[in-house]
Amino acid sequence: MRPDTMRPQIRGDAVDAAAEAMRSIFAETPLQLNEHLSARYGAEIWLKREDLTPVRSYKLRGAFNFFRKAIAAGASDRIFVCASAGNHAQGFAFVCRHFAVRGVIFMPVTTPQQKIEKTRIFGGEFIEIRLTGDIFDQCYKAARDHVQATGGMMVPPFDDADVIEGQATVAAEIVAGLPDGRLPDLIVLPVGGGGLSAGITGYLDGRMPNENFLFVEPAGAPSLKRSLEAGAIVTLPKVDNFVDGAAVARIGDRNFAALQDFSADQVMLVAENAICVTITEMLNVEGVVLEPAGALSLAALEMLGRARLEGKRVVAVVSGGNFDFERLPDVKERAMRYAGLKKYFILRLPQRPGALRDFLNLLGPDDDIARFEYLKKSARNFGSILIGIETRDRTSFTGLIERFEAAGMGFEDITENEILANLII
Repeated sequence: MRPDTMRPQIRGDAVDAAAEAMRSIFAETPLQLNEHLSARYGAEIWLKREDLTPVRSYKLRGAFNFFRKAIAAGASDRIFVCASAGNHAQGFAFVCRHFAVRGVIFMPVTTPQQKIEKTRIFGGEFIEIRLTGDIFDQCYKAARDHVQATGGMMVPPFDDADVIEGQATVAAEIVAGLPDGRLPDLIVLPVGGGGLSAGITGYLDGRMPNENFLFVEPAGAPSLKRSLEAGAIVTLPKVDNFVDGAAVARIGDRNFAALQDFSADQVMLVAENAICVTITEMLNVEGVVLEPAGALSLAALEMLGRARLEGKRVVAVVSGGNFDFERLPDVKERAMRYAGLKKYFILRLPQRPGALRDFLNLLGPDDDIARFEYLKKSARNFGSILIGIETRDRTSFTGLIERFEAAGMGFEDITENEILANLII
């Protein structure tokens, strides 16, 4: 490996000092043994609750560490600038107010309104918010252009040594919080730009083998996995922005250098709809509110399953809880479709008396019509109907489809057809 691509070194004493300094603005977040998940997987499942920082994400750590070092070096009269899909912006705003310095925040237009409003609350009179671009990378370019034009100081969301050092304090708290001093058999880390993973793996370098880490990305934004597969940083041509806190088209340069020794097989991709299942379950069962990025590591546990987790000590980093409840209907919809409890069909029904009754007689006792809409009302002999059906047991659809076929009913299952689903569901 070339010297210029070697893993950046993270000094444990510097991370510990950063963690101690952070106690001036927030207490360390809980490391909780989760009884529900531990029983499910026959393992010790510990959750590092970064959703319980004052800004409900770990991003406060990196921002604070950057600011405290910059201000100590005499930058208190500079205008600080950042770009963020939400969580880094909130941490940045919180720290601007703490240190009483001015900040300008660039956010994508697609950022959930809840995150924008919370950012304003945290920063108060010390910040200005500018909405630009549809995805983070467009927003980041606008912020860099602003810094170039005004001489401001950029506070990167993840690709900076001081930010990475700040995120590494999560690892310091994990080590201090585990009983009996035994380190985990597995640490599960959500990945967006890579700052959290670079910091945690760097702090634990030499204490835990590489194979004891699992990185998790949304399927629609696999920047780390594709880069590890290629052996060089890959910029994704497009990303799915549903997991807005981790939808990054390009892993950070420093962070890729820190993570390039890991195998691409250690990066798990989780479908966006699977993440929705985790969000709804944690809300309903545990009363824990998670944003999509915050649910990544827990969704990965479900994909690993009991066979791969049983008997192990596992720490899953829960990275954020800034969830906009206006998104809940969409999350529930996605979760039910992924779990196989809801399907959408286009039916071709004959235009005759009794045809609808014949169709209804095919439904099982647990099948519930959630959507019914005529798509074409002018046909003489047949009409097309969009129908959404919910059920309690996913296997019920097997029997329903068999009854459709036996009755000679024309139908098409469009549940997984993304193009049609986005147009008419």
